[in-house]
Amino acid sequence: MSTAGIIIWVLTVGLFVLYFFIAMRQKSKAEESFANYAIGGGMLPFYLLFFSHFANIMGVGNFMGHAGSAYVNGLPWIAFIIGEQGSKIIFALTFAGMAGKMTYNTFPEMIDDLITRDKITRAISGLLASSIMIAWIGGQGKAFGELFSVFTGVSPVPIILLFTGMFVFYTTMGGMLSLVWMDFVQGLICIVFGTLFYIVAFSKIDFSFAVLSSRLAAVGKAEMFTFAGTDGISLITKFVTGCVGILVAQLYWQPCFAAKNPKVAKRSMLFGGTVAIIMTVCTALVGLIILTINQDLTQNDAMSWFMLNEVPLIITIMLFVLVLAAGMSSADSNLNSAAILISNDLVRTFKTDLDDKQMIKLTRILTVVIGAMSAIGGIYANSIMSLFSRAYSMAGAGLVPLLVIGLLWKEESGLDPTMGKKNSKVTPWGSRVSIIVGAVLSQVSALGQNAILIALGASAVSLVVVSLLTKNVSPNPKFVSQGNVNPVQKAY
Repeated sequence: MSTAGIIIWVLTVGLFVLYFFIAMRQKSKAEESFANYAIGGGMLPFYLLFFSHFANIMGVGNFMGHAGSAYVNGLPWIAFIIGEQGSKIIFALTFAGMAGKMTYNTFPEMIDDLITRDKITRAISGLLASSIMIAWIGGQGKAFGELFSVFTGVSPVPIILLFTGMFVFYTTMGGMLSLVWMDFVQGLICIVFGTLFYIVAFSKIDFSFAVLSSRLAAVGKAEMFTFAGTDGISLITKFVTGCVGILVAQLYWQPCFAAKNPKVAKRSMLFGGTVAIIMTVCTALVGLIILTINQDLTQNDAMSWFMLNEVPLIITIMLFVLVLAAGMSSADSNLNSAAILISNDLVRTFKTDLDDKQMIKLTRILTVVIGAMSAIGGIYANSIMSLFSRAYSMAGAGLVPLLVIGLLWKEESGLDPTMGKKNSKVTPWGSRVSIIVGAVLSQVSALGQNAILIALGASAVSLVVVSLLTKNVSPNPKFVSQGNVNPVQKAY
């Protein structure tokens, strides 16, 4: 094994030990209540949530995946990135402040309380939202497998299984409380080491886009640095796919519910998202820089090859620590979110007598199960980003119309969303039909590149039409939810 490989394994073990210490320190406090385990008791400060948003965004799947996707797709891939990362800014400006006033464990729980009061809708919403998280975890595992394979020569499969096992262990111990402290460490690593890496990478083109363009032209890839000839619908589709998936990602609602007040929720996501969009775009541009040097790489190998062959060893090691820290942050946070979604919105919805200890135990069991599912997805997925985009489109097309229309189409106009009060004209049948229509149509290949746009439109129309047709239809009593019967709303 090379010197770099040995150092990488030593640093990996060191991070594992550090995170083990953090997880064990937070374990007892997390077990005091399910709210502590799920949202840190709803009292987390700005600095922890800022680094949590940032560290989660800069996961290894994003870091490796976006560089590889830009290497293959060129500048038009930026449209997906702007949609995916820019949606966090949209979220911060539109939803974060509202969510920061509330103490829901999940956003399907919020939809149920404020919009639908329907157990079936809540369960379907939880499953769809968890698909984003599960895909994200699988993407992190796949990226780790590809990365370690290049640096150490070990087969990707055992690496995927190893890291997934570590994600599961840390997540089950301390829940949200341990994750935000890990994110604090990992966010600092990302900012410092990431900045140094980008300096080294962009020095390859003399920090000039003009030089990048000319070098792409010199290797016969001039079209990769232009939007000319790119179908406008394709760009819109990339943007919308990235955007709608994030708007219904539990990973971004959960920290807002965990924030100690609305101002903290909004500012932490706005600032964290701003830093992340800059760094993610830079990562995609690094993919184009790699293309100017080597045109014979695969999408999944581009960044690994660059790290191994084109930067000094010390920077390679630092970058590896960055990728390792960011990937672990993103994976364990998504794993926590997915397990909480299923336990809170699928199981607890129909088994309401579970106490906090039982819910924590159930969530830990689900963490193990979801981790195993994600590892399988990471092993068999064709590419890192294919996992993300499919889950984004399915969950986004099914849930975004319900979220937006449900909050805006009010029974009593002028009232702000308030925990414990349903104030929406959406009916249970309207929500059920619209979710299924949106999710299914988004995956119909016959619709081509317009699938996500058609799915969103059809979901929105069916939501309104079916709700109007069923406004006087009483749902089956056993599927009626009582909403949040003990609302705890934070002070402004």
